[in-house]
This record gives sequence, structure tokens and C-alpha cells, in this order.
Amino acid sequence: MKYIYTILSLALFTSCNMPAETKTDTGEPEGPHTSSEWQIWAYSTAAPDYIAADATVFDGPPDMGGNLLREGTNGWTCLPANPRGQSDPENGWVDAHEAMPLCGDAEVFKWIGAYFAGETPVMDKDGYAWMLHGDMGEDNTMAGVLMKEDAAPGQWIESGPHLMRMPADPSTLDGMTTDFASGAPYVMFAGTVYAHVMYPMVGYYDYQPESAPK
Repeated sequence: MKYIYTILSLALFTSCNMPAETKTDTGEPEGPHTSSEWQIWAYSTAAPDYIAADATVFDGPPDMGGNLLREGTNGWTCLPANPRGQSDPENGWVDAHEAMPLCGDAEVFKWIGAYFAGETPVMDKDGYAWMLHGDMGEDNTMAGVLMKEDAAPGQWIESGPHLMRMPADPSTLDGMTTDFASGAPYVMFAGTVYAHVMYPMVGYYDYQPESAPK
């Protein structure tokens, strides 16, 4: 009996002295969000590690005065993509989600340039872009609607992690679902020259759980 008590005492002591579970380290640097170190981390981690490690990083669109933070070698470019701008410019982006960073290939930036110029994208092939920090929300049916109160009823979606495919020929998406609550890939801006496919990743509905598949 004394042996059993000893074993139980040791088990209780061990369990009481186990280290508390800690949160997964995201690699986010400490310090101001205006620093190059924080910005490179925030923007590049919009893509998986195997892309992020060698991607070029800017602090904004180069053709709009964005500065080069890091030269890359793999053909991918990462930068903040939130057209609303920073809510606290003095201190930088509140977090990576507010920055809406995007890591895209060369074809995607042809699409982005045309989008902001109000022109039809001209691309040689489909382009791909990662947004693993998600975005701050858009109307799924109409480009440029950035306020929930301005969106069509039931069409507002604030996305978590996702991959996007910008097709060279938007008509190839005709007939594909536009239902962002299905959990399946869906089309945003269907029927327009800016139609593209959204591929939800794990955590996609974290910012808008009411839209998760039931």
C-alpha cells in the first residue's frame, strides 16, 4: 500500500510541475510595426514558408511609391494590399490582418495594375496570389465596395487565409459557384473582367464565423 501511495504522489507532483502549454510561435518580431523587420515578416508570411523565404518584399505597390524592403529571387512579390490604408499611420498597421498582405506571381501584378487603373487585365496565363493573413472584407459581387454597410445584402465576406487565382480568361469561370458560405472554391466579382477564384484555407471563416458551412 505504501508503494501505491508513493507512485500516486510522484504522479501528482509531476503533473503539477509540467510546464503550461504555450501558444505557437508565429515568428512575429517584437518592436514597432513601422520597422522593416516587422513589415518583411508581416507581408512575406502571406505566403507559405517555401515561397516567403525568397520572395521580394515592398512596403507598398512600387508604381505608387512603395519602397523595396528585401530583394527576392523566386519571382514572387509580397506587399500590403489594403486600399483603406492604415488606421494608425504613426504606428503602422495594427496587425498583419489589417495590412491584408498579398504574395503574388508576375501575372497577378498585371491583374492588380489593371484593377486599380479601371482597365481590363491582359495576362499571358492565370496568376496566383496567397493571402494567408486574410482580408478586411469586400462585397463578393462588386469590386471596390469596402464598407459592409455599402455591400449588397448577404454579400459581405471578411476572409481568413486563402489562395486566389486570377484567370487570363475570366469566361472560364462562368457557371462556377459564387457561394462563399459553401466551404468550396468560389468566384468573386463573377461576370466582370475582375472575376477570380477564392480558395478557402483552414481558418477562412475565423473573422466571419456566421458564414461558415452549416
